[in-house]
Amino acid sequence: MSLAARHLEANGIPTVIIGSARDIVEYCGVPRFLFTDFPLGNPCGPPGRRDLQRAILGQALDLLESAAAPRTTVVSPVVWDGDPAWRPRYARVDPADAARLRAIGDERRRKQAEAARRRDG
Repeated sequence: MSLAARHLEANGIPTVIIGSARDIVEYCGVPRFLFTDFPLGNPCGPPGRRDLQRAILGQALDLLESAAAPRTTVVSPVVWDGDPAWRPRYARVDPADAARLRAIGDERRRKQAEAARRRDG
């Protein structure tokens, strides 16, 4: 996305990147970047949190309007699920759940392989 934003900007189309991989996005040199300290893949917040997603989109539009210099980064003040200590717990698997989750994953992979075999002949 960062390289696409640079290309669009070079052709006169203003862009704002909303993302969580701050080091990568800033390294690519995007014109405007709204950094959200959220898990990767969730730059606008948790699924189903429309209120939060709208707030972040509003911050991005404000940045589009107000950025005074190239390579502007703004850090969103929004906190993931209202908890600033989310990182150590995010996607953590309790050892008691490991076998159950492994079985679910194995079944999903089995079904995907079966569907691929049907699709490919």
